[in-house]
Amino acid sequence: MNIVEIIEKKRDNQNLSSDEIQFWIEGVTDSSIPDYQTSALLMAIVLNGMTQDETNALTKSMLHSGDIINLDDIVGKKVDKHSTGGVGDKTTMILSPLVAACGAKVAKMSGRGLGHTGGTLDKLESIPNFNINLESQAFIDQVNDINVAVVGQTGNLVYADKVLYSLRDVTGTVNAIPLIASSIMSKKLAGGANCILLDVKYGEGAFMKTVDEAKELAQSMILIGESMDLEMNAMISNMNQPLGKTIGNALEVYEAVLTLKNQGPKELEELCLIASGIMLRQAGLATSDEQGYEIALENLRNGNAYRTFLEWIAAQGGDVTMFDDLDQFIESNHAKQVIAKQDGFIHDIHALELGMVSMHLGAGRQKVEDTIDYKAGIIIQKEIGDSVKKGDVLCELLSSNPIKIKEVDDAEACFIITSDEREKPQLIADVL
Repeated sequence: MNIVEIIEKKRDNQNLSSDEIQFWIEGVTDSSIPDYQTSALLMAIVLNGMTQDETNALTKSMLHSGDIINLDDIVGKKVDKHSTGGVGDKTTMILSPLVAACGAKVAKMSGRGLGHTGGTLDKLESIPNFNINLESQAFIDQVNDINVAVVGQTGNLVYADKVLYSLRDVTGTVNAIPLIASSIMSKKLAGGANCILLDVKYGEGAFMKTVDEAKELAQSMILIGESMDLEMNAMISNMNQPLGKTIGNALEVYEAVLTLKNQGPKELEELCLIASGIMLRQAGLATSDEQGYEIALENLRNGNAYRTFLEWIAAQGGDVTMFDDLDQFIESNHAKQVIAKQDGFIHDIHALELGMVSMHLGAGRQKVEDTIDYKAGIIIQKEIGDSVKKGDVLCELLSSNPIKIKEVDDAEACFIITSDEREKPQLIADVL
């Protein structure tokens, strides 16, 4: 067996065996196969695709290319949620304590982010002293004690994915469902959960642009998980405008806290309740998604979810006194309002472009080594379907550094105002 024959086989649109895929991933892991040959195979996969059996085999090989987390010492089913990412996506910080408050075990590993904001870890680190680096036993003990812990991924988790992803990024081979699905699922499987809920985003602010593309990706990931005896579900959710009313790190923590205190945006709250209902049913704590929803709603309304959030943050060293004055928590050195220049209705919000404005304000990273400004970001005042008058505030830009006129103009251009009314978009398109 050699890599040239494997490249030629996929070039000619033939299916690879699990042994051939294993040979390739072992060569990626030990560097015996050079990057240029791996890049050629990646391009052949982009052009000719993979069967579900090939995708399952690729995921399994990648899974075993690094560390695998053993969570057997955590009592009960371990549930996890993965979002394919979107502008303003702060659901992990709401779902984790909400589901934990209902009795489910949430042992979650998250990452940092490139792009419009940091990842979940960066958002949590906007809370002073929050520690994302728990030792393995401390992580397990915390989940057994309070049902929830969120930590950073270990350096050797799914090593092959790190190599492949860096190559895909510079060779135009990111956009292929088998590669996306295997990348996501190998990391999720290595994390040790028994049940996974996928939140697959579609739309202007997401990687998958249509509902059909999002469903295809979700179905592939569900089949991967089921082939390895995990309980899998997926929500298909709309990312044609930012999720909630904030983009940024401290800002998204702020909005998560408001939601847990029953003061957040109703659409964000509803998304988290639906997701919680599914996760509680997966965990065996509800007989149906609907019953799970009602259990989650009760624990949100009675304050248990927020109390669990405070307990979680304190357990990982975070300063919970920050939440006594939320306005001070998000206070920044500089702020500018973005004003509507005409009457009408918000017909569209270019979510990804607005996210990029947030990044330029300091909320995200263009390069891995960039430093995040935790206070930077955007507070959105108008959503799709809202009526506006000339002079209304569309959004507010925040940063620790002076805000440029270009950033204000770029943000204003993201809000498309027309004379025609538009219905508010449906947030969840389907549950698989």
